[in-house]
Amino acid sequence: QVQLVESGGGLVQAGGSLRLSCAASGLTFSSYAMGWFRQAPGKEREFVAAISRSGNSRNYADSMKGRFTISRDNAKNTVYLQGNSLKPEDTAVYYCAASSRVVPVLKREYDQWGQGTQVTVSS
Repeated sequence: QVQLVESGGGLVQAGGSLRLSCAASGLTFSSYAMGWFRQAPGKEREFVAAISRSGNSRNYADSMKGRFTISRDNAKNTVYLQGNSLKPEDTAVYYCAASSRVVPVLKREYDQWGQGTQVTVSS
């Protein structure tokens, strides 16, 4: 079956950086656009970034532009999210997701979800 497994979360100080990974299995990875979402306690799950099947197109939430970078390695069936200059408000569970759409930004456009990885940014 399809599995998306996130890793790389943890505790980081404000201003620091983190790289999240999401390893996919059970699907033809290069046939799916991939996205990252996050959910803070008591808040809705929000879009962070998405990348096309080939990696040539990317979408970012406006508030994430400049600090987060999404990339993928189709040979490794893995998508990454690099976060820099992290702030306490970036604290959330980060989820990766797979979509058969082009470069989707809406939760409902994603077919498969990982279990998430916790990122905590201390002030």
